[in-house]
Amino acid sequence: MGTFIQLFVDGLSTGSIYAALALAIVLVNQATGLINFAQGGMAVLSAYIAWSLTVAGVPLILAILVSVVASFFLGALIERFLMRRFEGGDPDTAVVATIGLLTLITGICAWIWSYNNQLFPSLFPVNTIDVFGAVLSIRSIGTIAVIVALMLVLQALFVWTKLGLALRAVAINPQSAAFSGLPVGRMLMVGWGLAAGLGAVTGALVAPQLTLTPGMMDSALVYALAAVILGGMSSPLGVVVAAWLIGVLENLASVYVPFIGHDLDVAVPFILIFVVLIVRPQGLFGRKEVVRV
Repeated sequence: MGTFIQLFVDGLSTGSIYAALALAIVLVNQATGLINFAQGGMAVLSAYIAWSLTVAGVPLILAILVSVVASFFLGALIERFLMRRFEGGDPDTAVVATIGLLTLITGICAWIWSYNNQLFPSLFPVNTIDVFGAVLSIRSIGTIAVIVALMLVLQALFVWTKLGLALRAVAINPQSAAFSGLPVGRMLMVGWGLAAGLGAVTGALVAPQLTLTPGMMDSALVYALAAVILGGMSSPLGVVVAAWLIGVLENLASVYVPFIGHDLDVAVPFILIFVVLIVRPQGLFGRKEVVRV
């Protein structure tokens, strides 16, 4: 029982890493209609900013807040001066541009800070507690709690606030939104800025667990995209549940399914995607798109 609890909570903690990045991807998509492959790189850049500030003697919380603000403005500037060039064109071209942006940001981080592993201070104590024979990390529990809070905030943003409704309107139909008086360009900038700020929180949560490197978020990005597909692009709750499901099943399968082990556990999310897309192509919590013809 203790082993099961250990694997389950560790899976939730790992899934929370995927969920944090997936939430930022959903935020960009809900605000702009695009999938931003550069989200992981932007999270890494913000983590390096926070780490540099802590090395200079700035308290960790303040350093993270500064990185969040800096990331917000960076995301807004990227939308204004780069992504807006692709507005109204083929969406696939914009997606390719985000892949190029990911490569550029990763290269800039390596050029400035090198590829050496850096130790990022943790927001939570590294102590552990014993629950029914399982040794649980306080840092893992804290990470899960932060992800739950972010999920609730994003869900409330898109459903209950004028800003969230405006962001969704601009993403769905920018022409109609403009005719309704919404500042489309400004909304797109805000959407990218909010996603980049959320990415800064993601980087601060992930870096203490993975160690800080330019490619820190590369593998997490793959799992985050899997969570987005499984949970549904329109549901913050769905992507978090899907990310937790991936993390838990990956952990359990590697121990309790002999032919999978630790070598094939990476196949778990893709098997889930295959099954879910057959049953519910819109994802577990996604909404079907209705097109008027």
